[in-house]
Amino acid sequence: MKHFIIRRAFASVIVLWGVSTLIFFTVHMIPGDPARVMLGVRATPERVESLRESMGLDDPLLTQYFRFFGNVARGDLGRSFRTNRPVGHEIAVRIGPTVQLAFAGMGLALIIGVSAGVLAAAFRDTWIETVVMMVAMIGISVPNFVLGMLLMLYFSLHLRWLPTMGHGTWQHFVAPVISLGFLYSAIIARITRSSMVEILGMDYIRSARAKGLSERVVMTKHALKNGLIPVVTIAGLYLAVLLGGTVVVETLFSWPGLGRLAVESILARDYPMIQAIILVISSGFVLINFLVDLSYGFLDPRIRYD
Repeated sequence: MKHFIIRRAFASVIVLWGVSTLIFFTVHMIPGDPARVMLGVRATPERVESLRESMGLDDPLLTQYFRFFGNVARGDLGRSFRTNRPVGHEIAVRIGPTVQLAFAGMGLALIIGVSAGVLAAAFRDTWIETVVMMVAMIGISVPNFVLGMLLMLYFSLHLRWLPTMGHGTWQHFVAPVISLGFLYSAIIARITRSSMVEILGMDYIRSARAKGLSERVVMTKHALKNGLIPVVTIAGLYLAVLLGGTVVVETLFSWPGLGRLAVESILARDYPMIQAIILVISSGFVLINFLVDLSYGFLDPRIRYD
């Protein structure tokens, strides 16, 4: 386990460096001048050049690159071109709502998806499986922004039960969480069903049934634990995606998260903010994938790391 953690930590550093380097040069290739965007089209060339110099944009690209990584190594993510506030502070304010939305959406997806998948596997080749798989197909087919608009139209504008946008109370969570969770619950339900059908056909499951164990014990204590391995993999992947910023849902419901901040920063050519957001998102991906790898050993005793 010790050697595994060291190898993964080293690999994680390399991945973060590669992603950060790629996004640094990609961002600087975006058409447009941050100084011109900040000052407007009526600003004189002298003012634009003065602002570019104060922000260090007139330095060679490699100089900006090494300065960026030097600052990151010291824990300084720079200052936003758009607000002139520390980037770390801006991200710290926005990451909380995104984390709340991501974990709530994935929690709902796991509860509904795993339950529906197990139900479909337990009642295979019956009308129950057919209904579950039909609902799952609908969930996969409907984009989250379409579902979000339908929820907003009916529950916010028609019934007036929920607020249309914003963040703060539990009512604000309902529509965004359902918009995110319904799609991922459908995916998890299909994966859980496929995994459970395969597990239920194995010899040790037949042996457990031959011993006289109840179907509930067979499903929960013997089949479900091993059947969750592919579910954990997919859930970890999608949780990382959600932590990266649910741009469409956050924009639709005016949710003050990383997704909206990323869009605003791209439109303003805010290089330090974009680079820092990508770095945070990449770190989240790496951390979650590492935790998913560790969870395999707990779900299946046959999987161990040297």
